[in-house]
Amino acid sequence: MRICLLCEGSYPYVVGGVSSWVQMLMTGMPEHEFVLYCIGAEEKDRGNYKYKLPENVVGVHEVFLDTVLDMNTSQRGNLHFTEEEKDVLANLLLNNTEFDLQKLIKIFRSKTNKENFLQIFMSFDFFDCIVKVYREKYSYLAFTDFFWTVRSMLLPLFYILQEDLPKADLYHSVATGYCGVVGSLAAEIYHKPYLITEHGIYSREREEEIIKSDWVMGDFKTIWIEYFYQQAFIAYKHAHKVVTLFDGNAKVEKSLGCDERKISIVPNGVRLERFLPLAREQSDDDTFVVGAVVRVVPIKDIQTMIRAFALVKSRLPKSRLIIMGPYAEDPKYYQECLDLVASLKLEDVEFTGNVNIVEYMVKLDVLILSSISEGQPLSILEGLAAGVPFVATDVGCCREILYGYLEEDKYGDAGIVVPVMDFESMADAILKMASDKPLREAMGKAGRERVKKYYGYDDFINNYRAIYKEMQEQYL
Repeated sequence: MRICLLCEGSYPYVVGGVSSWVQMLMTGMPEHEFVLYCIGAEEKDRGNYKYKLPENVVGVHEVFLDTVLDMNTSQRGNLHFTEEEKDVLANLLLNNTEFDLQKLIKIFRSKTNKENFLQIFMSFDFFDCIVKVYREKYSYLAFTDFFWTVRSMLLPLFYILQEDLPKADLYHSVATGYCGVVGSLAAEIYHKPYLITEHGIYSREREEEIIKSDWVMGDFKTIWIEYFYQQAFIAYKHAHKVVTLFDGNAKVEKSLGCDERKISIVPNGVRLERFLPLAREQSDDDTFVVGAVVRVVPIKDIQTMIRAFALVKSRLPKSRLIIMGPYAEDPKYYQECLDLVASLKLEDVEFTGNVNIVEYMVKLDVLILSSISEGQPLSILEGLAAGVPFVATDVGCCREILYGYLEEDKYGDAGIVVPVMDFESMADAILKMASDKPLREAMGKAGRERVKKYYGYDDFINNYRAIYKEMQEQYL
């Protein structure tokens, strides 16, 4: 079977998290062919893969948002729309979840192509739609700013709507967002089954980023947030099956309009043999070593981690923080983190970039995660597989992994959960572990046993193998 994997902002350009999951999925199923549809941020990343593509990857289709957003046309469009078509476009602009995707596809497939689709923005009929929506819902905003906001929102979508999509037997997106729309298009155009795996809740994560951002201001944040929620609804509506990692995500998906009959839960899995057994290397001077396996980006809240370690360092001078993971994804934020370390006059903080984390696990006394949003972090599962206890923020599935949630799970706590953005609580938890070696050892053992029982790689692959087979038999 040929499976089209739809990725956005992750594989193969970004290391860790969802990207690692994609790599594990494809390598675990050599019996299937995979074609990749990858949506990236910047054209400079074209062909610049952070992973060696498995042999069963038979094609890669790349779309970069900066290239799409820089497209221009100086020609006045002569495209005309019927009243019904105008209503479809208006409902899209109004973020109305009742709009008809099939009719929207028909508009673009019949009236535009790769050479002239930009002219829709220059047509009088589309301009009338924008004016209508503006007067109905957004008249309190400056019209010029509203027009250009709408353009930057819809340009990637309009580009995707008229593109030829890779042909496959099954479409599988690893988020909602633009790649969720691509999956919906494929389901409608090719009449093929469409599967979503949602790690974090994409629309919620975009909302958090937009609220904190400085690239969009004031009430325009609301327009963007509603747009991403609309994309999620489109994906949920057209997917045949939606897989998520834990029950909390399933409840959120249901609240966002996903039919609960489509939802099933498949936890992540890790290769235990990579980490078992690992013997702890004792430092020569008894330095307490804190580690973090994480991308240096705002949603991981590295600055809270640094502030927490500053408190730890003030009370435990023989301590060290090793932050393992890529830092080139957001250079501005990485520099802010470096500046914070300097302003706190903080020593013994190391940003390693990409490293073999297995080699580092033996050096660590505790691992930490300070994210403001997560799904079911592979970094926690891998750390626990290595027998290293965790301090993590109370996001996503972290509480379930560290404390257990099944009645049959008697392994005990594998770490400590702390509130989001609370560096003092994080520091207290780290210091508690630093002062109690038997506690760390007990937590490390509990975590290793829990991962072995509930989060094995073979179970993860076999679950998806069964889902693919079920969808093939049911829809093909």
